[in-house]
Amino acid sequence: MFKLFLRSQLNKFEREFDYDMGYGREILGADLGAFFKFSAITPFTKHRRDVPVEAYYVAKLLGTMSEDCGPCIQLIVTMAEREGVSSGALRAVLARKPETLSADAQLAYHFATATLAHSAEADAAREEILKRWGQRALVSLAYALVAARIFPTLKYALGHGKTCVRVSVGGEPQAVLKKAA
Repeated sequence: MFKLFLRSQLNKFEREFDYDMGYGREILGADLGAFFKFSAITPFTKHRRDVPVEAYYVAKLLGTMSEDCGPCIQLIVTMAEREGVSSGALRAVLARKPETLSADAQLAYHFATATLAHSAEADAAREEILKRWGQRALVSLAYALVAARIFPTLKYALGHGKTCVRVSVGGEPQAVLKKAA
């Protein structure tokens, strides 16, 4: 009975975001305890304090782009749009054109790309984030990067990461440039 309720929650998420939760159903079917642990990470993946919403989603989207070829990217785009992030900002990230972003979003972009590359260039961006928004914002951006990578990696590990989809921003198809030109 309880698993039936949990399946209905997965179905609800699928309908709300047009996102396949087959991997979640697989976890639920295999091990209820594992599913609870999977579900318990949701608050971690949504943590955002003291960082502008656009900057937060820039980092989260770049983290997702490093791991996925479409469905998870689309999910983050949809979530960002629902929280008011502009289509222009989302398109700029997907096209790897940070110069067209706001100053705050550019800072998040440079921090995220340098962090994902394990580059020392992240140090200067980190210092600017601390100066501009504080330690809680830095933690939020770090969580956004890590959280964005969890689900695509889990999906691929379980064999559900084989589907690529065309990403849409503001109802229009958008090419995704996986690596900077």
